[in-house]
Amino acid sequence: MSLEDDLLKQRAARTREIEALGYRPYGQRFDATHAVPDILREYGAKTAEELAARVDVRIAGRVMTIRHMGKAGFAHVQQNGEKLQIYVRKDAVPERDFALFKMLDLGDIVGVDGYLFRTRTGELSVHVEKLEFLSKTLLSIPEKWHGLEDVEIRYRQRYLDLIANPAVRDVFVRRARIISSLRRQLESRGFIEVETPMMQPLYGGAAARPFVTHHNTLDVDLYLRIAPELYLKRLVVGGLERVYEINRNFRNEGLSTHHNPEFTMLEFYQAYTDYRGLMDFSAELLRQAALDANGTTVAEFEEHKIDFASVRRLSMREAVVEFWTGADKPSIDNVADPEWLLRHSSKATAGEALTDLFERHGEEKLIQPTIIYDYPVETSPLSKNKPGDPAFVERFEIYAGGMELGNAYTELNDPQEQRRRFEMQIGMRQRGDQEAHQMDEDYVRALSYGMPPTGGEGIGIDRLTMILTNSRSIRDVILFPLLRPEGPIDLVQSLRELDGEK
Repeated sequence: MSLEDDLLKQRAARTREIEALGYRPYGQRFDATHAVPDILREYGAKTAEELAARVDVRIAGRVMTIRHMGKAGFAHVQQNGEKLQIYVRKDAVPERDFALFKMLDLGDIVGVDGYLFRTRTGELSVHVEKLEFLSKTLLSIPEKWHGLEDVEIRYRQRYLDLIANPAVRDVFVRRARIISSLRRQLESRGFIEVETPMMQPLYGGAAARPFVTHHNTLDVDLYLRIAPELYLKRLVVGGLERVYEINRNFRNEGLSTHHNPEFTMLEFYQAYTDYRGLMDFSAELLRQAALDANGTTVAEFEEHKIDFASVRRLSMREAVVEFWTGADKPSIDNVADPEWLLRHSSKATAGEALTDLFERHGEEKLIQPTIIYDYPVETSPLSKNKPGDPAFVERFEIYAGGMELGNAYTELNDPQEQRRRFEMQIGMRQRGDQEAHQMDEDYVRALSYGMPPTGGEGIGIDRLTMILTNSRSIRDVILFPLLRPEGPIDLVQSLRELDGEK
């Protein structure tokens, strides 16, 4: 018998003993008067003398430590990521409650009635007068001094990670603050939150490979969306002039510290503005999100201090020149010369070559918040051309921490030009680019009814959260990231055996 099986049998037996005392091993409703963090915030600075005027509390939490001392004992209960000590004395609680206390295992969930006091060592504690049992743990939780360190287990069993590592909870609390901040800022400016299809007959709005599913009744293949863009712009055509969606996107691509196939984006569209207007708006959105998440515009990320108080702006050509690695540093004239670009890249067109050089020489060096603007038309099939320079479009991307955080442009609203761009993408697909756009004739039809001049933008919630919480991997900011299938768990058969089943 393995150690885990032995422990499971012991705890199952303990469950029956607890039931014999008259408690329900999986509890019932428990109305608390306080949450543990509220007690620590309100009474954490109170002296023993100030607590002499009795403060009654009723709390619930998970047992994280236990110390038995004969006719008394201490334990720490954890709730919402914070711990509070409880003190249980045999002559201060009913007899069966003290018997229950002696049976507790680490990880059990209990309810406590009592009053606040300070121990001889000065620790704020609850002097217990009544103990209730709320839920039994059958499996062991990680050892308290080291927490849960196995990264694979942390991601796969996030529930255990949250129990063992309170700092993980803080990451997701701050993630929620970031989303709330972005939502609040948009709604204060008159944006309407909408929902668009996650299963689509045609995928579009980004350069990515989709996941394919099948609808049995209609007998058609559908695609999980790679972006909501084309649906949101259809709404702008229909008169919803400021719309946004906080959306889940799915891209059938590789896994890395910066990529997860399922991820969260904010996308918003505003009629009667352009990419220049969105640059100013983006800087304010990010500055305020940092403040709301952390109370400061400065975020520590890896070895850097990233300040969202300001956002630098460079054209793509300027960025290639400034961040060029190695000898023969080019001039602005060089990076504007199609022949020079094609000599320094294996890409098929000058625009694709410029983008390739930027990604190789510049992207990872953009640590402080930076807007890179003016992109080649080949890589931007949905953006409006720059006046007087049809080889470039009115587009920018936001970078920080060496990675892309957002993508925005003045939306292309000329249906004839959009049709030509789609056809250009079809040609790229025929040359082997599996991420190139398809023709979306309904979207061209929508534009043919007239879309006002519009600016649109997408911001990656996961990557922004990485920077604002100093998380090294995108998996650290997604509660349940995609992982390879787990091997056999073998718990269900053990539970059957405990029930006397085969």
